[in-house]
Amino acid sequence: LNPCKLNTFGFCIVDESTHSTESSDSCEYHQTEIFDQLPSIQASRPEQDRQGHWEASGAYQGGPETGERISHGHLSRGPKDKASTQPLRNMVMCIQGKRDARDRRKMQISSIGFWDSWRRSQSINWKRGWAHMGGTLSGLLPWQRSLHTIEGRFGVGVKAYFVFLRYLVYMNILHCAVICGFILGPTTFYGRKPLKFGGNDSFLDFFLGTGYLDRSPVFFGFYTRGSLNLLCLNTPLLYLAGIVTIFFLSLILVVRRTTVGYKHTWMLGKRYSMNVSYKIFCGWDFTIQHPAAATLKHCFIRNDLKLFLEEQSFSLREAQRTLGQRARLFLLRLVLNLIVLSLLGGSFYLIYFATQTSGNESSHWLVSLVLEYLPPITITFVNLLLPNIFRKISSFEDYSFTMQVNATLVRSIFLKLASLGIYLYFTLTTTEQQCSENMFGREMYKLCIFNFLANFYSAFLLNYPRKLLQEKYPSSLLSRLLGKQRFLIPFYVLDLVYSQTVFWVGVYYCPLLPLIGTVILMGTFYIQKFMMLRCCVAEQRMFRGSSSSVLFHFMLLLGLIMAATTLGFNLYQSSCGPFGKGETVFNVTAVCVHSLPSPAQTTLHYLSSEAFVLPLILAEIIILTSYVSRGRANQKAIERLKDMLVMVSHMSINTYILTN
Repeated sequence: LNPCKLNTFGFCIVDESTHSTESSDSCEYHQTEIFDQLPSIQASRPEQDRQGHWEASGAYQGGPETGERISHGHLSRGPKDKASTQPLRNMVMCIQGKRDARDRRKMQISSIGFWDSWRRSQSINWKRGWAHMGGTLSGLLPWQRSLHTIEGRFGVGVKAYFVFLRYLVYMNILHCAVICGFILGPTTFYGRKPLKFGGNDSFLDFFLGTGYLDRSPVFFGFYTRGSLNLLCLNTPLLYLAGIVTIFFLSLILVVRRTTVGYKHTWMLGKRYSMNVSYKIFCGWDFTIQHPAAATLKHCFIRNDLKLFLEEQSFSLREAQRTLGQRARLFLLRLVLNLIVLSLLGGSFYLIYFATQTSGNESSHWLVSLVLEYLPPITITFVNLLLPNIFRKISSFEDYSFTMQVNATLVRSIFLKLASLGIYLYFTLTTTEQQCSENMFGREMYKLCIFNFLANFYSAFLLNYPRKLLQEKYPSSLLSRLLGKQRFLIPFYVLDLVYSQTVFWVGVYYCPLLPLIGTVILMGTFYIQKFMMLRCCVAEQRMFRGSSSSVLFHFMLLLGLIMAATTLGFNLYQSSCGPFGKGETVFNVTAVCVHSLPSPAQTTLHYLSSEAFVLPLILAEIIILTSYVSRGRANQKAIERLKDMLVMVSHMSINTYILTN
């Protein structure tokens, strides 16, 4: 939906001049003026009372249609309000309103001193300059024109997928910078000779990760101590610092987006997202430029209203079920869930069988290549087939449409993460090579390569010929059986989350995997763009993207936790690379700590002792208690303000009816 604001009377005001630049990366959350009257927001504005006398007088002189927002006696933001720093030509109001706003600003300047007036004007100029610079830089972002094209033809929902993909590209570029600064740069500078192709190297090494790539900086075994061998500045410590920095930055970025999305979803609540008047008056997407996209948006709004009525009808039908109907439905769902568990168990056994079979050798190079890629082929096949089966099964469970989508997503999430976890477990427990870290890195490398190849061949060898067949022979039996290709946003986002989880799991064993992942994600962007614009049609039933954004980032957080857990199990032992020759992470860090001065050692020992952990836990409890208390106060204020908005909207409608 296009960003909108609720005014004092509860109606929606849409700003058509705004562009979705930086706000699009946050999935364009809808903010209302409820934020201005929360207790936590009001407590952070101590200067509000001092500004009250001239703001109030300006409000009475300017009339109700001014750019300065005042509601129910509460001042909006004084000089910090966006409207007070916005140029008059950019304000959406009539000429008389702009004149009143100009006179009011002059009155404000004359009522304060020269120094305060100069400081206020400089602050306004700085804010305008930064806003103009931000708008200019946002136009230089990668794929900005492509995103506007996608948004104009398919709306914000499909664009959110590509925005999420671009966000992952940015994050992997940040990981590449960390790898170059901590790992690749020092290792290259302090003495490794350039590699050359050997006699046994071949082109297949780039697909298998063996030969030349096995000796290259791509994998763990390349990074040895070299000439950088100080006690607290050596390759093992830099390698560990780089990996920890990557996980720490990823945790901050993912948690921030997850919490921000949850906050906005919670603030809006179901009374706004499920309100029929909200869907009717605020449902149009003003970024649409294509007539077919406008027709599709009409279909979206109509189907969204149908979906709302279907859910209301389903709730009524669910409340009228008899005890016998509930028992039969319970047995049906039990049988279907047993089928789902059987499918999951069968897929896990297939992954185990593929892992055991991939170690076999063959004299023919093609058979050997297929055996090496047998686990990635099996995982990709399972991840492509079972989510569609889960989608069909959920349609027989007599859930509402939203519950069907959520059940399918939860099962698909569990399938993707569990299949990857099972594969990691079997790989780690069956590895007996001299450098097991390189072998594990090769498996992650092959997963990334095959996943990208599967997307490429699916787009150009399956979906594109299917589209050509439907265009040339639309009435043929095969065209009717195949049907139209739908761009299912949830499942494509699940593929992105799965790919990013593989990047995180393999970054310790394959340090250049973020660089490979960046190239793969950029290629995925153009492949999906071609497939969507040329081969796919949008889904006819509206998928609720507001709650899905939180779910997708929560899935990303689960993938990061799984990657960190896998790394934690493998830190205790190492057979090559920077921690070879019997060294471990704990031995290297202990040697560095013992070489520090005595005060530094005492400080580090205190920070790692129970005497520091207990006060830290108490401080966290106090902080969390304060946040919970503030959240409860905000929730009560939100409910009260929602009731006020509803009451004032009814009063304004009744007043309008009586006066006309």
